[in-house]
Amino acid sequence: MLYTNEWVARYGDYLYSLAMLKTNTKVVAQDLVQDTFLSALTAKDSFRGESTEKTWLVAILNRKIIDYYRKKDVLKNTDDYLIATENSFQESFFQADSYSTAHWKSSARPSTWKVEADDTLHQEEFHKILQACIGKMPPRMIPIFVSKYVEEEESEKICKDYDISTSNFWVIVHRAKLLMRSCLEKNWFTTDNNPKWMPNPK
Repeated sequence: MLYTNEWVARYGDYLYSLAMLKTNTKVVAQDLVQDTFLSALTAKDSFRGESTEKTWLVAILNRKIIDYYRKKDVLKNTDDYLIATENSFQESFFQADSYSTAHWKSSARPSTWKVEADDTLHQEEFHKILQACIGKMPPRMIPIFVSKYVEEEESEKICKDYDISTSNFWVIVHRAKLLMRSCLEKNWFTTDNNPKWMPNPK
């Protein structure tokens, strides 16, 4: 089994990128990864090899991230937050007199993506834009969106991890998807079969 220096060399960059994706803060991501290695070193004797070292370290990091959000109370009073921001969020995408029928504003109406998303997923530029778009989401949405669509975790587990109700989970997911699509359309996908690179997402 590898320890400390070897862990940092092999898994440090990956763990840091994951922590950045979920927290969007360099200092926090660095601290969480450091805490992950320290916890792993302390618990190394309990590692039974039932998973790979990488999977084991990711699991430790994810627990650290969950604890980080819980301690900050980022998802506290989610009911009140979602209710208070409902109108302003809807007004960003839908016509004011038609929220129930979901009539899009002309400026927010989804466009047809001429570039296949699957063709760009492994491109460095796309990942930079994805990271930036995630970072522009409200803090409450980031861990939920990443857990659901990047890590592909089960919805029930996400609700349990972040102590949110199923109904609030789906509202957050709905909003996050709208924001992500809008950001990617403005900064990556175009209608001319070519992606555009914008270093500062709108």
